[in-house]
Amino acid sequence: MSNLAAKFFKYRSYTPIPFLLIMLLYENANIWSLIIGIIIALLGEFIRLWGVSWAGSETRTTGSVGGTFLIISGPFSHVRNPLYVGNILMYFGLGVMSFSIFPFLQIIALLFFFVQYHYIIKEEENYLSKTYGEDYQNYLKNVPRIFPRIMPYKSPNVQQPFFNLKEGIRSEKRTLQAFTIVSLTIILMWVIRRF
Repeated sequence: MSNLAAKFFKYRSYTPIPFLLIMLLYENANIWSLIIGIIIALLGEFIRLWGVSWAGSETRTTGSVGGTFLIISGPFSHVRNPLYVGNILMYFGLGVMSFSIFPFLQIIALLFFFVQYHYIIKEEENYLSKTYGEDYQNYLKNVPRIFPRIMPYKSPNVQQPFFNLKEGIRSEKRTLQAFTIVSLTIILMWVIRRF
């Protein structure tokens, strides 16, 4: 794993913090930014929850890239990196909600997360390619990295874990808590500013 990719992978849960602090510091929400932003952010969280309900708690590792299964079910049948797509939508949605330094903060955050995930995804692809060989190569050829395909990819020969919403919610607990706290803080700040 390259040094930069290893750092991005290890600290990927913490890299949004500076953007969140700036969002809260320069919050300038309005009713439309709140509505549009929360819809985008909820879509991102839905995609994440759907993904972790297939992938399980392995998505929480910070040591090194890895995985028990080559998951090609659920959102993984439409896009290779649904959790990162979900993260980007969530962060962008929260940024729109706050309307902080709009649109510059949101654009800079999008660019940063695209760069961060580019390096992480390359490392994950190397691991998956070595581990799952031809099955992964077929998946790679048929499923886009970030922008989803409409029809789901299917490969009946690839063993899959079971969809487990309960385990997905358990795995997603920290993200759901952080999402709720940040979105409610933005709404509360907007309400206080209005009255």
